[in-house]
Amino acid sequence: MTNVPKKKLIEVSLPLETINAEASREKSIRHGHPSTLHLYWARRPLAAARAVLFAQLVDDPSSRPEEFPTVEEQDSERARLHRLIEKLVVWENSNDEKILRQAREEIRRSNNGELPAVLDPFAGGGTIPLEAQRLGLEAHASDLNPLSVLINKALIEIPPKFADQPPVFPGAVETRNGWYRVEGLAEDATRYGEWMRDEAERRIGHLYPKVEGPGGKKYPVIAWLWARTVKSPNPANPIEVPLIRSWWLSKKKGKEAWIEASVVDGRVVYQVRRDADGPVGEADGTIGRAGGYAVGDGTPISLDYVRSEGRAGRIGKRLIAVVADGGRERLYFSPTTEQEDAARVERPELVPDGELPRNPRDFKTPNYGMTTWADLFTNRQLVALTTLSDLVGEARERVYLDAIAAGMPPGESLQDGGQNAAAYADAVATFLAFGVSRLTDICNALCHWEITKTQVRHLFGRQAIPMLWDFAETMPFGSAAGGFTVSLSSLLKALLRLPSSGAAVVEQADAAARDYTGLVISTDPPYYDNIGYSDLSDFFYVWLRQSLSKIHSKTVATMLTPKAEELVANPYRHGSKKGAEKFFIDGFNAVFANIRRGANPAVPITVYYAYKQQDASSDGTSSTGWHTLLDGLIDAGWEITATWPMRTETSNRLLASGTNALASSIVLACRPRPEDSPATTRRAFVAALKSELPEALRTLIQGSIAPVDLAQAAIGPGVSVFSRYSRVREADGSDMSVKDALLLINATLDEVIGEQESDFDADTRFAVKWYRQYGWGQENSGIADQLARSSDTSIGALERGGIFEAKGGKARLFSPSQLDGEWDAAADERVSVWEATVRLASAMAKDGADRVAELLPAIQTRVSLDAVKELGFLLFHEAEKKRDTQDAILFNGLVSAWGDVNEQARRFALVPRAGQQVFDFDDEDGD
Repeated sequence: MTNVPKKKLIEVSLPLETINAEASREKSIRHGHPSTLHLYWARRPLAAARAVLFAQLVDDPSSRPEEFPTVEEQDSERARLHRLIEKLVVWENSNDEKILRQAREEIRRSNNGELPAVLDPFAGGGTIPLEAQRLGLEAHASDLNPLSVLINKALIEIPPKFADQPPVFPGAVETRNGWYRVEGLAEDATRYGEWMRDEAERRIGHLYPKVEGPGGKKYPVIAWLWARTVKSPNPANPIEVPLIRSWWLSKKKGKEAWIEASVVDGRVVYQVRRDADGPVGEADGTIGRAGGYAVGDGTPISLDYVRSEGRAGRIGKRLIAVVADGGRERLYFSPTTEQEDAARVERPELVPDGELPRNPRDFKTPNYGMTTWADLFTNRQLVALTTLSDLVGEARERVYLDAIAAGMPPGESLQDGGQNAAAYADAVATFLAFGVSRLTDICNALCHWEITKTQVRHLFGRQAIPMLWDFAETMPFGSAAGGFTVSLSSLLKALLRLPSSGAAVVEQADAAARDYTGLVISTDPPYYDNIGYSDLSDFFYVWLRQSLSKIHSKTVATMLTPKAEELVANPYRHGSKKGAEKFFIDGFNAVFANIRRGANPAVPITVYYAYKQQDASSDGTSSTGWHTLLDGLIDAGWEITATWPMRTETSNRLLASGTNALASSIVLACRPRPEDSPATTRRAFVAALKSELPEALRTLIQGSIAPVDLAQAAIGPGVSVFSRYSRVREADGSDMSVKDALLLINATLDEVIGEQESDFDADTRFAVKWYRQYGWGQENSGIADQLARSSDTSIGALERGGIFEAKGGKARLFSPSQLDGEWDAAADERVSVWEATVRLASAMAKDGADRVAELLPAIQTRVSLDAVKELGFLLFHEAEKKRDTQDAILFNGLVSAWGDVNEQARRFALVPRAGQQVFDFDDEDGD
């Protein structure tokens, strides 16, 4: 008999609201976050990846009936696991050994005492492998993209090799008593990085002169501001004119500054003004989306003209202002000949070149003649970056000699598996090279000057390389953003917070061809054409290759990142949109069919899907990309057992802003579908949905999920039913599509939620029906009487219950604002689930969780708290259908905070009031 694998927690329930709240909070954390080690695109939050891996590996209590025989015991154990996850996902607990030890023990308990090996075959920025390592698992990462491979090596492979070692830089080891984790490695990277900075400044510092202020005082420069220029199309006045987005330098109150341009002797002259009287509206700048005009005579300049000048190599640049560090303030200076001449240097002979992709959606500079990677930098920037890149190799030799002097044996290189002097020197050089590579994001000719914060903004604000008319050039030796040691310091803060322990394997591999035998799979694959990873990666890769060609020669063997096999639907690569789509679908199916043949059968795989707003139709359910993903997984032989919406915005914030409340990504849990899975009919499929969805919804609702996420989470158990069959036949004999299955799942969800009404008291059943039909508005009292009778109550009873009024021939429900006063449920004559829910939702919105927690003990003497929570879900669902944002926020807010409220209510329940028993809130969510 075939052993049925145990159902895992992720296939049943997650504390989703807490996970999403921590994922949202994580976005604001920069210092020490692993994402600051090196830029990569579309990283998933650490909190989400950690929670998903844990829940993917830990048994759901329902799969261990010998330990948890009753539903109540299963709920209690599930709540305990939820509480562990809620601690685990907090940023401040990332390296809390006590919590991590508890998590590892739970994983061992569910996996025969072992900690399984986990692989992400699309490792990207390394979030999933890093969190696998943090949980004590053997972390495997692979990717076709060499930038991804290098990042993953730096995250999970290099740090454990050199943990707890002292630094080798002369004199550094004596600066403290002990060196733990990767403190020694980070110290050496800092010291040799400072040497690189000093040596580079010695060699080329004359290219970056200070600016002279009043009285002859010299100030260090923060940024040189440049404008691209073209010759005016007016043949009678063919002067060189600037292309400028805005003349403003600072709009900080009391520190305003702007540039005034005038024409003197056929040349544009730039003068900095320090007042608030700068240009506004169309006068602010010379070019926009529709074109521009020439300074002086106002001659129109079309974008087509600018493009043609660019393609002919006739776009120039002029210095328009200099920003200096005045200590406590920015100082703005007009350009000088000395400053402009300092930047006039020849392009270095050996620059990391290569053609930019002909990708018109994401790369705009080729339209203007900037067609190679080197074209995206000024000559002075190229000199600085090539100097620093060369110094990486020189620093590596210094590290090696100092390591030998410190007593390390020479050993093998890092890429050959070494762990001694040669490998250590390679490791330090890798992080130094990352410092140079990171610097290119803010040391290029496409960074703009931000006039409100008065700072240089880096290039990659989004996943594209736009064209920029005026740009800021930073000082590579300074202490502000744009300095090499600033870039290095930022990544080393991330290094110091890495787990730095455990086995790790990082490989460059094609996901469709690699081996998956025995591995647990959690992955965030590229999806369609959302991001052109390899195209964007070349921006950094060409510099890393220059620094690391001898150290990581196997990884950086190609001139540019591999493109042909990359699983992204790029029409420009595949001849058409249709060709790109076919390439992607075929490749996606091949990858997941390959995974199915080898992955660990005891554990479901997890797959992240990046949801885009345009994926959703007006009903919030339809998406070509979403359907294609589900189709691909099902066609590759997978049964989808769960779908979890992951968001990096709080649910109420999305609702309040009117934004489509779909999550930013969805995590799917999948199991291999047996080869002999039967077919079924539409009727049998619907019957199975109606049989299985109610219990699945009950578990979801009893867990920590926000009402706004219920519909997307409920897709999981619904699609699980659909995908367990080899096919579902329609009445005409055709196969049911995923799209039609999703429509049926949503319709069944509506029915199941509606059926909850029968479990409520009569007053609540009446109120739900009235709310669904009339909301908080007035209606004829005769209609109210009929509806009350059909609900087995009366208008008089409803009025005594304090939720309804009828007078003068009109009737209405009391609104939340009318039920937000003082209330003692224990002393009330007639209490309904409706009254309790609306009063609690109102109290939550007005006074917060503490007030709700105070009310719960008394309410529990009169009505079921489970029923209150279920009604909160139902009322959110009804408000959503009516597009009533205010009510949706009200009820979502109550239910989203339910776990926290119950936790707080425990302390109020400990001291009984007169005539009131002590309540055991453990019945609600376990211990």
